[in-house]
Amino acid sequence: MISKTFSADGALGKAIPGFSARQAQLDMAEAVDKAIKNKSQLVVEAGTGTGKTFAYLVPALLSGKKVIISTGSKNLQEQLFHRDLPLMVDALGYYGQVALLKGRSNYLCLDRLSRQLVESHTNEADPTLLTQLVKVRSWSSATKSGDLGDCEEIAEDSPVIPTITSTNENCLGKECPSFQECFVLKARKRAMDSDVIVVNHHLFLADLAIKETGFGELIPDADVFIFDEAHQLPDIASQYFGQSVSSKQLQELSKDIEIGYRTEARDMRQLQKVSVRLAQSAMDMRIALGDTGFRGNWREALKSEPIVRELARLRDGLDLAIDVLKLALGRSQLLDTAFERANVLKARIDRVCDVSITGYSYWYDMSPRHFSLHITPLSVADKFKEQVELKDGSWIFTSATLAVSDDFGHFTRRLGLQPTEQFSLPSPFDYQTQAKLCVPRYLPEPNSVGLSDKLVEMLAPVIEKNNGRCFFLCTSHSMMKELSEGFRAVLNIPILMQGETSKQKLLAEFMELGNALLVATGAFWEGIDVRGDTLSCVIIDKLPFTAPDDPLLKARIEDCKLSGGEPFSQVQLPDAVITLKQGVGRLIRDRKDKGVLIICDNRLVTRDYGGVFLQSLPPIPRTRDLKQVTEFLEQLSQSNT
Repeated sequence: MISKTFSADGALGKAIPGFSARQAQLDMAEAVDKAIKNKSQLVVEAGTGTGKTFAYLVPALLSGKKVIISTGSKNLQEQLFHRDLPLMVDALGYYGQVALLKGRSNYLCLDRLSRQLVESHTNEADPTLLTQLVKVRSWSSATKSGDLGDCEEIAEDSPVIPTITSTNENCLGKECPSFQECFVLKARKRAMDSDVIVVNHHLFLADLAIKETGFGELIPDADVFIFDEAHQLPDIASQYFGQSVSSKQLQELSKDIEIGYRTEARDMRQLQKVSVRLAQSAMDMRIALGDTGFRGNWREALKSEPIVRELARLRDGLDLAIDVLKLALGRSQLLDTAFERANVLKARIDRVCDVSITGYSYWYDMSPRHFSLHITPLSVADKFKEQVELKDGSWIFTSATLAVSDDFGHFTRRLGLQPTEQFSLPSPFDYQTQAKLCVPRYLPEPNSVGLSDKLVEMLAPVIEKNNGRCFFLCTSHSMMKELSEGFRAVLNIPILMQGETSKQKLLAEFMELGNALLVATGAFWEGIDVRGDTLSCVIIDKLPFTAPDDPLLKARIEDCKLSGGEPFSQVQLPDAVITLKQGVGRLIRDRKDKGVLIICDNRLVTRDYGGVFLQSLPPIPRTRDLKQVTEFLEQLSQSNT
């Protein structure tokens, strides 16, 4: 049945113009079909262009079983649901129900919207927020899904969104006056009644972690679990099997206490006082923790007197809030829920501060306005394995980047998987003619002083000759900023830098301009699909080893040593190889794409481990001569004119 569907005169050939069967795609589809029938685990690395999405969708839909498909991001989730799935449903004549399920922070909460509308009429309220709230209210009467991603009236990063969506902590549940109209409830019901549900890894793992405590959140049980972009799973699982507490949660609690006071307990002035004190102590704690964009060791931070002092004030503020909220119990559902939330946050702070418990990493991170404190298990293998065994279904993991030198051990060990079958499928692209890889001669050492100036001097002529059309992927924010500044001083083409606007707008602008250089970091290393002439050069500043002071990495190194392993070869090197493979994957996206890849790190050719990186990359012809790269790019532009 599978081979017939993928043949030129089969269902896909009839439904997709120009469809041609690919052996790698068929091999993967048959392996997925077998894993579904045998209720087994399958791990497949499918190179770019293999057509892995159709290779797992066809057997999943033909199986007639309840299927959950989890993707690496919301963007991929929407692409799968709105583009790939409808195509397969039509091609196969599939009659089952299909649903898209996102985390609750994506759905409008009608109760919180009505409270915010009341709140926005006070003297202290921001008038621009009121305008947005009115637009959302108008949209809410027409929407069926309540998915704020479909609400074009407000920006995706609008500050109003957190105020009109619910979290696990602040949801009023059955006591909510809008319970029957709840969009989260409706989305969950649709998922319960559907045969195929598309989720993302964050939602899947959040759900798994909550179920572990005995409470199901959103996702129904299923027979088949498929993970696309599965290489992200171990790190995301670590977040959800640990615990976190953030200043954002504390400030949201403070705001809800304030709203409760204004709307339902006007006679309890002390509610307003504890609200102000809680928000202020969270802000003071943020200031005490120091620089923004920093990840630090929480164990070490607890040795600092100013931090311990602010932490004590924060705990006092939370204790006082609990005492006052206790007096208000029974007055209002919002304040009752706030009392429970305050107790949960207090317990989390207590747990995060008990750094004597082994087996966890204790760390914190900061954005300009907030801090988060985290405890993360050193290994999630046992917990994930336990969940897999509990569900007794088929588990399929796929991505373009799972293996390191054809070895899947790094990935499977981290999740405690025992796959019946695991294999790599090569990309169908002809890298010998489509691409060239250059590690330039005379490169300065990584981390050397003035590295960015030297890279600008070396590479500006190449980027200029190529008329932009280039991604420069950096391993740090500081390097990204230095390079952007340097290139803006010497090049006359548009220079775009990540962070200056949203990721989607930046990408749209890059494609529209057609002659830009985009300098970016983490977010652009994966999940970005730019085809054709708009992108014909990808430059990487250095091998993407995680910064040695990263607290999560330190913890994994510690864990590896405890179990008698070799941290560099078992933790740091495999992580860097998989990240590099993701970055390299931005260049060639289809059979017609051509371009050059420049990696500015001598270690690829001077260190023994450079071979591990090169073995794991596609078979691209290599050179050390930048002149050859320029000639290759010139030939490309001539053939395109």
